[in-house]
Amino acid sequence: MHISGSSNDFIQAINEDCSDTPTALISPDYKLLACNSAFRSHSQQPVNTGESSCHQVSHGFSSPCHENGEACPLQRTRESGLAQRVLHIHQTRHGPEYCDIMMEPVYDNSGTLLGYRETQQPVRHASHQAQDKILCGTSAAFQQMLSLINRVAPTDVSVLLQGESGTGKELVAEAIHRASLRSEKPFVVLECTGLNESLFESELFGYSKGAFTGANRDKPGLVDAANGGTLFLDEVGDIPLQLQVKLLRLLETGTYRPVGSVEVRRANFRLISASHKNLPALVTAEEFRQDLYFRLAAFPIQLPALRQRNGDLPLLCSLFLGQQVPAKQLTPAAMAALERYDFPGNVRELRNILQRAALMSDDRWIDLAHLPPLDNSTHPEKMPSATQHILSLKEAERQYLRQVNREFAGSTGELARRLGVSERTLYRKLAELGD
Repeated sequence: MHISGSSNDFIQAINEDCSDTPTALISPDYKLLACNSAFRSHSQQPVNTGESSCHQVSHGFSSPCHENGEACPLQRTRESGLAQRVLHIHQTRHGPEYCDIMMEPVYDNSGTLLGYRETQQPVRHASHQAQDKILCGTSAAFQQMLSLINRVAPTDVSVLLQGESGTGKELVAEAIHRASLRSEKPFVVLECTGLNESLFESELFGYSKGAFTGANRDKPGLVDAANGGTLFLDEVGDIPLQLQVKLLRLLETGTYRPVGSVEVRRANFRLISASHKNLPALVTAEEFRQDLYFRLAAFPIQLPALRQRNGDLPLLCSLFLGQQVPAKQLTPAAMAALERYDFPGNVRELRNILQRAALMSDDRWIDLAHLPPLDNSTHPEKMPSATQHILSLKEAERQYLRQVNREFAGSTGELARRLGVSERTLYRKLAELGD
C-alpha cells in the first residue's frame, strides 16, 4: 500500500486507530514501530514500540517465526513484495489462539519502504486445544483446511465440502456459518440421501394447503427457514439426476415456488454443500450434472481424513473423553494402539470407539482391554500382501485406485499427475469403480 502523508502521520494514525482489528506497523528488522489499542489489549506480552519485536509479542520467540518452524508473513512479504496471509497460533490475553495474519508492505509517495502493516483476525471457530462444538486441531492438514475456511467464510460464495464419511463436514459447515456475515441468521440442514421427488420439493420449497392429500395447511420449506442465513445440503451427491435440475434452477434464478403454489418467491441464503463421493467422477459418468457441479463447487474444500491429521489424535481423544461423565483417560498402551489404527470411519469412528471404551472401563483409565479390535488389515480398501490369493491386474488396479483416491489430500489433477495418467483418464477410471 502507498500512503500520501509522512511516515510520522501514518504511525500516528495507527497508534490512534480505534477499530477492533489489532493492527501494527513493523520494521524490516521485526521491531514494532506502532500499534493500535486493539493490538495492545489482544497481546499477552507488554508492547513497547521501538523495542518489542513482533515475534516476541505474538509467540514469545527470541528470533523470527521462520527460525522457529513457523511461516513468517513478514519474511514472505519482504521476499515477494506482495501482501501475504498466514495462519498462526498467537499468545493472547485469552491464552493461545488461532489468528489470521495479513501482512503488506507500506510505501510513501517516493516509493520508499516505511515498514509492514500487520492486521490480525482472531479465529473464534477453531482451537488448538480440546474445545467442544468448534474445530480442533494443530496438524498441517488441519491448518491448511482452516486457512481455506477463513478465506471463504466472510463471503457469500458457495462452498463444496468433500471428504470421507466421518471427517466432520457438518461441523465445518457450521464453522463457516459462524464466521460469516450471516452468523446471526439460521443454519439449516437438508440431508439429501434417500429423498424422492415429492419429498425433495416439499422439504426444500414447502407446500401450499391443498397441494396434495394430507396438505391441510401451508408449510414453509427449508429455503424459507434459511432466509438470510445458510442452507447446508449434506450428501448432495445422492440427489437423483432428475431432481438436480430443480436445485440448479433455484441457484441460477434465486427464485422458487412452493409445491401447489403459483407464487414465485425470492430466496436469500448462502449455500454450503457436502459429499463423500467424487463428484467430478460422477459428472464424467453422467450421473451428476456438470452445470450444477460448477454452481456448487465455486470454492471446494477437501477435508483431511483422520489418518492424514498427524498429531491431532491425542487432542481429539482428550476432547471426546472429557465429554464423558466421569471424565476418562487413556493409558499409554491404549493411546499407542489408537495411533497405529487407520480409522476408516475417521473422527466419527474415533468418538464411537472412545464412548464404548469409556463404558467398558470401571475407573478413570481406559486400557487396551477396553478397546474393540483395531485391525487395519480388515479394511476392504487395503491391498492384500503378495502371499495372499492372487488378484487380476485389473482388480489390483481397482483396489489401489480406490485406496489412493480415499487417502490423497490434493486435487484430482495432482493425483492424475502423480499416477502418470491424464486427468480425463483418471476421471473415467474413478467412474468405473462405481463408488
